[in-house]
Amino acid sequence: MTKKALMNFEKRHEFLVAIDSDGCAFDTMEIKHKECFIPNIINYWNLQAVSKYARAAAEFVNLYSKWRGINRFPGLVMVFDLLKEWPEVQARKTAIPVAQSLRDWLARETKLGNPALKAEVERTGDPILKQALEWSEAVNADIARLVHDVPPFAFVRESLEKLQKVADVMVCSATPLEALRREWEEHDIARYTRVIAGQEIGSKNEQLAMAIDGRYKAENVLMIGDALGDLKAARGNSARFFSINPGHEERSWENFYKRYLDEFIYGKYDDQTEARLIAEFEEFLPAVPPWKK
Repeated sequence: MTKKALMNFEKRHEFLVAIDSDGCAFDTMEIKHKECFIPNIINYWNLQAVSKYARAAAEFVNLYSKWRGINRFPGLVMVFDLLKEWPEVQARKTAIPVAQSLRDWLARETKLGNPALKAEVERTGDPILKQALEWSEAVNADIARLVHDVPPFAFVRESLEKLQKVADVMVCSATPLEALRREWEEHDIARYTRVIAGQEIGSKNEQLAMAIDGRYKAENVLMIGDALGDLKAARGNSARFFSINPGHEERSWENFYKRYLDEFIYGKYDDQTEARLIAEFEEFLPAVPPWKK
């Protein structure tokens, strides 16, 4: 799926439902971060001396905090920042990367994926950006090698089957497109979608905006996600939001399938209902790591 294809796809229904993938449709976040991202953070950024702290910081940022689901590159520098201020890490006098050129790139780039980073590396030859690209490519290689046979959560398939009759469905994700296609096709649920959009196209907010682009009324658009970034994308496009609560994903999907899908389609998913569910959702996503309490 290219940016042009996303902007020009054919509308078939009056409703659009955008669904995040990792941690929302699939129970893949734990294995990806714990087995693919974190070992490579420790290896590529020379954090062996503080590996247990690096692991804890990365798990907090990417899985168990309000930043859950953040793009890999800003997530990486957040891990560095948490480590730099951690007293036990300071006591070991381990050099924590500053990665200033990566931070500078993040400040000016919206398409936070390997293609954009590779182009920047080729343009500048910057060694930190090159290191970040090598790390990211190693993560992708490990994901392709290790992450398979992970089915969608219960009631995802049933929800998609029901949705395709009344709404256009898109995958709206910060995951690379290649991994998205592989996972959705592996479990034969790509056929229920009209669009699969990954990090190469832009942020989730941008992806959703391109898909809406005058086709749908704001009240007819729903974003389903498991992270505050998904909520932000919905709010940025005046769309509704339905949360898949971390640790309670099956129950969330069952509730959507049995109740909230119909409420959305028939105009009964109102501000009060949405606010109540979002308040419950936010309780699962703290801002302060446990070692600071």
